[in-house]
Amino acid sequence: MERMPEGPPALGQVPSNASDAALARRLQILSTEHWSLLATRSLSWNESFARAGMFLTLLTGTTVALALVAQATSFGEGFVLFAVLILPVVLFVGLATYIRLLEINNEDYVWVRGMNRLRSAYLELEPELAPYFISGTSEDPSAIYQTFGSLPDEPGSSDSGLFHGFVTTPATIAFVDAMLAAVLAAVVAVQVKMAMLTASGIGVVAFFASAAVLAVIGYRTTAMAHLPPAAESKEEVSP
Repeated sequence: MERMPEGPPALGQVPSNASDAALARRLQILSTEHWSLLATRSLSWNESFARAGMFLTLLTGTTVALALVAQATSFGEGFVLFAVLILPVVLFVGLATYIRLLEINNEDYVWVRGMNRLRSAYLELEPELAPYFISGTSEDPSAIYQTFGSLPDEPGSSDSGLFHGFVTTPATIAFVDAMLAAVLAAVVAVQVKMAMLTASGIGVVAFFASAAVLAVIGYRTTAMAHLPPAAESKEEVSP
């Protein structure tokens, strides 16, 4: 048997069932929202991989079909007509995939920002747990990148500057879309009886023009992820 302490407990040690229940309820609500954001983020990533894989599979099948038609027609009029008919369809799917990947990346940024906001609430309830959080606990861009596992401010980091933008999944799909646009433009130029050198030049121009347009679209869609911080949201709601 343990010996009961003598005298009343200290003021900070007085149990309060009401406060403990309120704290448990808050933690349950926050953790439920946290797991909801994690599940939603997982679904977004699954859709991203599925959409990119579907487009690349379609592109592979189209390339095989073009090779078979070229062999059967000896790169004649039938091959050009088939390419003009099928390449726009593949390009449309590629553009739709690119736009959707941009939306998914922006949504992922929102989910991570929401989880950082929840971690900030955790620390408000239990400040002594701060040393154990490896992810970001605020809505600052550096804290959000910390949750992503990215350290753009560190010297020598490959995540800094414009370099990281060229290795993302949307950028890869955009590169393939620009290539498809260039091939389609060159095939159309050949179809209207232009010289091969001229058609090649048109294809190069179409590639860079398409890449520039897609880059501008990708830059502008980043505004979708910019939400007001928690403090600003409270000020807007308050009368």
